[in-house]
Amino acid sequence: MVTEVTSIPQDALDQKLTQVFDGKVVRKDLVRKVKVGANVPVFVLEFLLGKYCASSDEIAIQMGLKVVNDTLAENYIRPDEFMKAQSRVEQLKGNTHTFIDKVKVRLTDSDYWAECVNFNHKFVHISPQYVREFDRLLTGGVWCQIDMYHEYDVETKGKNPFWIKKLQPIQIASFDLDEYRVGRNSFSSDEWIDIVLRTMGYEPNVMDRRLKMLFLTRLIPLTERNYNLVELGPRGTGKSYAVQELSPYGALLTGPTTVANMFGHMNGKQKGMVSIWDVVAFDEVADLQKMPKEVITTLKTYCESGQFQRGKESDTGDASLAMFGNTNQPIDVMVQQGHLFVPMPDVIRDDMAFIDRLHFYLPGWEVPKMRPDLFTSHYGFVIDYFVEALRALRKHNFTETLDKHFTLGNHLNTRDQKAVRKTVSGLMKIIYPHGEVKKEELAELLEFAIEGRRRVKEQLKKMGSFEYYQTSFSYGDRETGENRFVGVPEQGGRDLVAADPLAPGCVYTGAVGADGTVGLYRLEVTISGGTGKLKMAGGVRGIMKESVSRAFAYLQSKKVSFGVGREIDNSDFHVEAIDLLNNGVEAEVGVAFFVAAFSALRTAPVTAATLILGDLSIQGNIKEVRSLTEPLQLAKDNGVKRALIPIENKRQFLEVSGDIMEHVDPVFYGDPKTAAFKALGMN
Repeated sequence: MVTEVTSIPQDALDQKLTQVFDGKVVRKDLVRKVKVGANVPVFVLEFLLGKYCASSDEIAIQMGLKVVNDTLAENYIRPDEFMKAQSRVEQLKGNTHTFIDKVKVRLTDSDYWAECVNFNHKFVHISPQYVREFDRLLTGGVWCQIDMYHEYDVETKGKNPFWIKKLQPIQIASFDLDEYRVGRNSFSSDEWIDIVLRTMGYEPNVMDRRLKMLFLTRLIPLTERNYNLVELGPRGTGKSYAVQELSPYGALLTGPTTVANMFGHMNGKQKGMVSIWDVVAFDEVADLQKMPKEVITTLKTYCESGQFQRGKESDTGDASLAMFGNTNQPIDVMVQQGHLFVPMPDVIRDDMAFIDRLHFYLPGWEVPKMRPDLFTSHYGFVIDYFVEALRALRKHNFTETLDKHFTLGNHLNTRDQKAVRKTVSGLMKIIYPHGEVKKEELAELLEFAIEGRRRVKEQLKKMGSFEYYQTSFSYGDRETGENRFVGVPEQGGRDLVAADPLAPGCVYTGAVGADGTVGLYRLEVTISGGTGKLKMAGGVRGIMKESVSRAFAYLQSKKVSFGVGREIDNSDFHVEAIDLLNNGVEAEVGVAFFVAAFSALRTAPVTAATLILGDLSIQGNIKEVRSLTEPLQLAKDNGVKRALIPIENKRQFLEVSGDIMEHVDPVFYGDPKTAAFKALGMN
């Protein structure tokens, strides 16, 4: 029975795509509307749709759908119909029966045996030639078209009578990358992004630009070698869809694995998954708690260099690594009370060196749960054609592209720069495979890449390691010399001053330099187990360093009266100053540090959009600010709604313009403790 598919109006992009890539596109609603009850991946269905329905002619589509339906009805084996399928092969008396199934191969007593999953037979004869030609059969299995026949097996006395005569993995026979790149020239970048999203099955017209970029990032492991991606977010957002459904070159693991499975056997007779697949993904990472520590240790080396040691031999692989997991708390709770790697199992979370090798943290909480309007009914590439394009581009390198226009800031170490470059390279292959990209388009990719890497480093910093404290990530424009700071939205770093509360220990502060230049900083204080030491990093120097040291000395001298003696004695304080304007103004920020430290000790955030001005002596006496007008004007322009001001400056506040008074509420204080209590909204 042929499924009737209602004709939908083509838009201009449909018409252009079918014209430029005639025969390589398909209507994406066909997969959803073909009622076959076949639980097969999208790339299997589109393999058939691409053969019979790659047309814009409605009559041809209807005829092709009949062939697809008939093929799946006759040749796809439902798991509950395996006895019927085995009987059919037996009744053919030596003639072959063609069907579609997932095939796995294992080596037993020097013989290769195939397992046809839905056919439900684990001892099917297969030629070693197919194993050598398609080595992914040995790890995870491959969906194939199989020609099988029945013949009495003398050695097993008829126990294993099924033989594979011909096996063909479901993928296109050939692909022309030059043709693909030439075709890309016919589209604008916005059009191409929409085409890629429709190829994935999504409708871009209901998405904003950022959501589109998040979906595209899920494809990077398929096209960039040795790329390490993590995505944590709510359930039902399709995190593992790209690996599991769109590509025959990805393997999705749903539980712990072994070193031998990942990296091969010691004797070298069987390769590991990282040497065979393009992507190895772990779904539900929380379930990896029982994974052997040796796997993480070996992965740590592999994620850094693509190399690993098996026995006396060193080997390499170019498989990318993807890790998907579910968050069980709202993102604001995770940001305020902990870090964003909480959903990870201890075996991974406790190894910060492994986490540091992750190139991009995709914020899965920004991706909506899948709903009907997110799926497209327009044209996109036949998925196996598109996946072959991504695979062909794995051999190409775009990591140096950003150097033409931009430089990376000094807070990005070698590992950070590698991560950013690989993300930019992956997005280039997806959006600009022809290599032609405008400066502003490249800046968009670069900012997005920096944000994803910074999200990893921010969590490492929260987890208490001093070596990860330089997170003031930025990039420079070679032409103008301008530096741009790049933050992460959930921590408020994108628009200088966040409208939402920062994490405990974080405050905004400002100052006027001797030459009248205004500086704007974000101070971040984190506490780790220790002996009451102050450790400074990331921009804390000169006058600022001296003021922070004075404030810390005062805090220590008053720790008992403030009720935090035990906490201070058993903790080390890490402080970083992030120069939001990158102008290096010498700033005295003692009160801001005191408030940030108190906030960290109490694990209570400072009221949102608050600026803290002022300094203090080693005895806690408040010093007035040199001038109020300039820092308050700058603060107002960057989103500040409330400013803590030394009471000594109260008279100066009358000189502040009415516009500032209207938008910034002054809160006066006369001592450090009062400043801390008012900043935290405590009585």
